[in-house]
Amino acid sequence: MATNVTNVKDVFTVINERSSVRKYNPSIEISENELKEMIEAAGKAPSAWNLQHWHFVVIKGDKAQNRLLPIAYNQQQIVEASAVIAVLGDLEANKNTDAVYNPLVEAGYMTAEIKETLAKQIAGAYENHQYARDAAFSNASLAAMQLMLAAKAKGWDTCPIGGFNAEQFVNEFHIPKRYVPVMLITIGKAAAPAHKSTRLPIEAITTWIEN
Repeated sequence: MATNVTNVKDVFTVINERSSVRKYNPSIEISENELKEMIEAAGKAPSAWNLQHWHFVVIKGDKAQNRLLPIAYNQQQIVEASAVIAVLGDLEANKNTDAVYNPLVEAGYMTAEIKETLAKQIAGAYENHQYARDAAFSNASLAAMQLMLAAKAKGWDTCPIGGFNAEQFVNEFHIPKRYVPVMLITIGKAAAPAHKSTRLPIEAITTWIEN
């Protein structure tokens, strides 16, 4: 899906401009095509074995967003945003093995032997349920961050939300057991600036090991 490259900002500008916006202009709508472009960009995030451990539920429109509102503890941004995307982690991403690797084998980019070796590694890892859950969260989070950066690059504001009732979300929106809710992301145009925030100095978040 082609993206309009006019006035595209460099990645460091996007990173520095992105902040968590909680107040949106509710009169502004977002198109399905723009949401698809953001999701497509999110889907290019890296993932373990390239299994792409994510699934996106797009919640858009007054009726759908009002269903989500009490589940997200009545945070007004849920209904003021132009859309909300729920990022789910795939607990059974091992089932993607053939879909991911068979095209590579057919195109001659990977041998069948290498594919079978990788498939055995994946199957062994997914015998551990804790690994499957950890992988679902960590890999889906990579896609979530990429989605927010893509949104900012296109001029939209976002906010990741961890404060919601995951069990109620699963029940209300009939989420298959294969998936676990990781976060909600509101998307829209800011009606008020984001809260000012600071970041820890690099010395506080970095350890250098050179020998």
